[in-house]
Amino acid sequence: MWNGLVGVAKETYTASLGEGAVPGPLMMPLVRGELVGLIWVRPLKVGQDALAGIAELANIAAAAGADEVVLAWETHDVATACELPIVGPAPCLNMVLATRDGHVLHQFPYSEQLLSRSPEGWASVAPDWMPAPAPQPGGELVPPIRAAVNFSFTPIELDHPDPFGVTVVLMEEDGYRISLTEAFAR
Repeated sequence: MWNGLVGVAKETYTASLGEGAVPGPLMMPLVRGELVGLIWVRPLKVGQDALAGIAELANIAAAAGADEVVLAWETHDVATACELPIVGPAPCLNMVLATRDGHVLHQFPYSEQLLSRSPEGWASVAPDWMPAPAPQPGGELVPPIRAAVNFSFTPIELDHPDPFGVTVVLMEEDGYRISLTEAFAR
């Protein structure tokens, strides 16, 4: 399963970078080894809104009762959005696999090969994936990612017959892009 999730993240990054954009943070919650779906962060404003928006990715995992979560993010993108110092390699696709008992940080650094530049100055690039450092059990996570991991395992208490469904609807209304697997689709 892990290799498949890494493949999905790398394919997403390759496609987005080819279109001149870095994909925002992505969460992939799992329940008993079954993927709930893909949740992409909503549009963010720099600063506190970005910190909150990334941490709120946890809502779907918490509502689903996830026992594992995978988060993917780009080092420079999250640091810039959250006004944080850059920690670790950049550019780099980071992925953390987390459970209630801890997490393992995986980093996939890359260099950017320029494909084209638009008249407005936007660059279309292809990632040239470099050798990945060893996975880091308990590796340092930037604050919004650490918050998303922690909140993923905090039960959501909603007085509603379908707390998972209402959480999905509310997050979609807030601008999160959610693609649920068939087993979890409403």
